[in-house]
Amino acid sequence: MEYGMPLRSLLNALPPRSRLYLATAVYGVAGGSIAVLFHQCIHLLYSNTFEAWAHLTPLAFAWRTLALMLGTSLIAGLLVARVCPAAAGSGIPQMKLAFWTNFGWGEIRMVWVKFVAGALTIGGGMSLGREGPSVQMASVISSGLARWLGVAKQKHRMPSAAGAAAGLAAAFNTPLAAVTFVLEEIIGDLNSRFLGNMLMASLLGALVAHGLLGAQPAFRVDLPNEPGWHVFIMVPFAATLATFVGLSFQWSSLWIRSRIRVQRVFPTWLTPACAALFTWAVGFSVWKYTGRLGVFSLGYSDLSDALSGELAWKIAALLLVTKFAATVVCYAFGSCGGVFAPTLFFGGMAGLTAAGLGGLVMSISGPDQAVLAVVGMCACLGAVVRAPVTGILIVFEMTHQFSLVLPLMLGALISQAISRRLAPANFYDALLEQDGHHLTRIIPPRDLESWQQLPVSAIANFHPIVLPDLKTSTLRDAFNKHTFSCFPWVEAGRLCGIITRREMEQSLITGSEAQPSEFTTASPKEDIRTIQSRLITTKTGMLVICDSKENVLGVVTLHDLLRAQMAYGESVAG
Repeated sequence: MEYGMPLRSLLNALPPRSRLYLATAVYGVAGGSIAVLFHQCIHLLYSNTFEAWAHLTPLAFAWRTLALMLGTSLIAGLLVARVCPAAAGSGIPQMKLAFWTNFGWGEIRMVWVKFVAGALTIGGGMSLGREGPSVQMASVISSGLARWLGVAKQKHRMPSAAGAAAGLAAAFNTPLAAVTFVLEEIIGDLNSRFLGNMLMASLLGALVAHGLLGAQPAFRVDLPNEPGWHVFIMVPFAATLATFVGLSFQWSSLWIRSRIRVQRVFPTWLTPACAALFTWAVGFSVWKYTGRLGVFSLGYSDLSDALSGELAWKIAALLLVTKFAATVVCYAFGSCGGVFAPTLFFGGMAGLTAAGLGGLVMSISGPDQAVLAVVGMCACLGAVVRAPVTGILIVFEMTHQFSLVLPLMLGALISQAISRRLAPANFYDALLEQDGHHLTRIIPPRDLESWQQLPVSAIANFHPIVLPDLKTSTLRDAFNKHTFSCFPWVEAGRLCGIITRREMEQSLITGSEAQPSEFTTASPKEDIRTIQSRLITTKTGMLVICDSKENVLGVVTLHDLLRAQMAYGESVAG
């Protein structure tokens, strides 16, 4: 803490608004810097391996890339499994969970674990994206800086959101889309009181990327004229195809992920290597047949060729199928990386495939094909993330083509209409639900008195993780899957006791029977004023909500009470 004292003293000497602006600037620069450094490490590894080895003989390319993918995936798998399991996956669901359940607070060690494992995984050829990890790392490092500057834990949501916006802005060079993504997906409120801070942090993150990487768009699309009527006729077809590709990716990934978690055929640290072997086999076959490396890593080179008219639609269809399969396996098997880049790749190739099929019955030029590919990118991303404004802005900012706005809007509209009807939750929320997390965004009333008169059911968790018995296998499974400090022990709907995490650990180590702690119950109709003193005095920090027949309905913890109070405080301050 001594190293933070000079800057903290400077902040404390400033007026409150100036202090907030300076702190936000720190979050923006830090978030943008970690995202750019992450991008550079991935590019350095990939360009010096896959891109350099692509000019060698097939045999030399085969054994070198296989050794690289297996080696990097094993290192990343061991690092994540043994040091920080929260660093697995894309990072956005974890960031969203931390934002709503822990005020944006995250472990600092996650940053370096995610950085090393992500760079090795993506730079080593696995079919995943760098944007999700960039968002999570930038969010956590901003929360860590807020802690370093003496900001109270309950005020870390703003640093977390600002850092996330800066990280995504630097990763994609899309400052506007970064802000809308955090507002739409993480916060769920386009009128959030954090908007100004996020705009500032996103701007600084983008400026960091401009200064270190240049201000060029991520993809070049040359459109000599405005899209013609025949393009708008094809947009619904391209958007529909891309939307179903995105939904299929979500369904497939979740289904395989659930099977792996249940069966546990391989240790957690080994599953990424299994995904690497599959990705290598598919990617090498495609490279040997077409000379394309799109199955490996980000695939941006082939996506750029698709947008510039240098990729045949039949090759695009092949890349779509193979990249889809590789990404599903990589993500479902727990590799470290995000889904933004693969989703954009799927959409671009689906749009180009739709253009190729449409070209069999009507005349579609090269620029028209590029428009449909871009529409596919927007539609596929929208289907997976379920953030339509972000989908439009992110593709628009990545191409710098204003003439694409109308086709993008039409594609996003079709995508949302289909995806919201066929899938109740987006990919990130579905992942959290699969892991047993049910986020509750508390919307507080206008005044303290009315808030205290709310029933306890307004802040309770009605999807608690309960123990059906005290068998060793049950305790071990709950201990490994969930980080909660207390677990209700419920048999036949009746509460038998509360098992603390410490007691579970002791039972697993010694083999002795777990001893339940005393429990306190509450009726769902009791108001918050009545139960809060009872909750504070409990030994476990948990009240169990039961009905009149003593059936367990849910739980409420001190953390739930504190979150509700902070939500009320933020609404008053806002």
